[in-house]
Amino acid sequence: EVQLVESGGGAVQPGGSLRLSCAASGFTFGSYDMNWFRQAPGKGPEWVSNINSDSGRTYYAAFVKGRFTISRDNAKNTLYLEMNSLKPEDTAVYYCATDSVAGRGFRGQGTQVTVSS
Repeated sequence: EVQLVESGGGAVQPGGSLRLSCAASGFTFGSYDMNWFRQAPGKGPEWVSNINSDSGRTYYAAFVKGRFTISRDNAKNTLYLEMNSLKPEDTAVYYCATDSVAGRGFRGQGTQVTVSS
């Protein structure tokens, strides 16, 4: 059974940082490109970042470029998202997924990130 379990979310003030993790099991994690998405209340899912299977290439949405860093540890079957300089508009549920198109592939349940003063 494929499982993706996110952790590391929380409430932070603007300018703060968080590190999200996504623990994968039930499939050959190291063979898959992986993605982070986010979904704010009342809005559709928004692609955030992608990393290829061997961490050679990374891609970011314009609204997080320079602030967020995606990485992975294939030995630990874990995906990460380091988020710095957080803004209130970054508030959303963040989830990891195996496909860069929302609704395709597998995804986790997500972890809540709230940025507020």
